[in-house]
Amino acid sequence: MIQEFKDFIAKGNVMDMAVGIIIGAAFTAIVTSLVGDLINPIIALFTGGIDFSGWFYVLGEGSFASVEAAVEAGVPVFAIGKFLMAVINFMIVAFVVFILVKMVNRIKEAAERDEETPAEEAPSGPSELEVLLEIRDALKAQD
Repeated sequence: MIQEFKDFIAKGNVMDMAVGIIIGAAFTAIVTSLVGDLINPIIALFTGGIDFSGWFYVLGEGSFASVEAAVEAGVPVFAIGKFLMAVINFMIVAFVVFILVKMVNRIKEAAERDEETPAEEAPSGPSELEVLLEIRDALKAQD
């Protein structure tokens, strides 16, 4: 059983998956920073800084200035704004990932096209038969 486990781990697809997960985690940090630090501020500039995260309904007793204050008081809260912001951020992240994957695919296709394009062959000289025929003709002409 231990040998079967070693064989399973040693297979290429398991190692590829592990590498993919590690790269994916690092890529997540890059995309999160791109969206949070670069794209969201631009969107906020055009939307007047609209932030839906403050949109909530208290399901219990009391009045609270923020979702955090209500949650801290232990009151159940229907935080529709946080959910809406999560959906908006997901859409932005999904779009950014789509664009990045599209760019990578273009680069990959260009590299594959370069590999497939055969290099121009240098014009070959006359064949051995042609050279022999020329020599024969030249010898006949001298006679």
